[in-house]
Amino acid sequence: MIEDQRINTYIESLDPGNTGFLGELEQRCLDENIPIIRPSMQKLLKVLIRSNNPGSILEVGTALGFSAIMMAGCAHYDCKITTIEKYEKRIPAAKENFKRAGLEDRIEFIEGDAADVLLELADSGRKYDLIFMDAAKGQYLNFLENVLRLLNDGGMLVSDNVLREGDIIESRFAVTRRNRTIHARMREYLYALTHDERLETVILPVGDGVTVSVKYR
Repeated sequence: MIEDQRINTYIESLDPGNTGFLGELEQRCLDENIPIIRPSMQKLLKVLIRSNNPGSILEVGTALGFSAIMMAGCAHYDCKITTIEKYEKRIPAAKENFKRAGLEDRIEFIEGDAADVLLELADSGRKYDLIFMDAAKGQYLNFLENVLRLLNDGGMLVSDNVLREGDIIESRFAVTRRNRTIHARMREYLYALTHDERLETVILPVGDGVTVSVKYR
């Protein structure tokens, strides 16, 4: 956890949390150890969506559909959400959750490898006002160029889990061998975001670390 635990606990105690089906889905994910965005990240994403009022959102990494459903709940009704997932075991559950939430018409669910789907979407001329990156962390850098092709000028790219539980600041030799590749790739990704002349990027110690990048050229 990146934040001071006592401060984080206090902040989360002020959050009324999710209710209804979204609250049930959140609890299911927690009970079954299915990856889900943390409460502080949920709140940040809600504020970004409500303040920027995007007309289109692309999510890279659906899991069971929790974050897509949450984003649909705070975006205006005409906002179209596209989400991508390749893990076959989660796809039927995500589809069922979108159906139960009454969001089948608002959420476009694309099955497939994100690298392939992003390229196809970019080549087709699709554009989005907000892109939420929450897929395989070691692939963020590989996705970046097509993500930027898909992002409208003035659009926002939000990337979750970029500080790797604080390991990002450690030497590669202080990281367990199995995590060294993803550690190196995430460092490259953060450097790319903060040095790309098309972007203005801030790195925030929220949840497990998040970047917010605005494309301005």
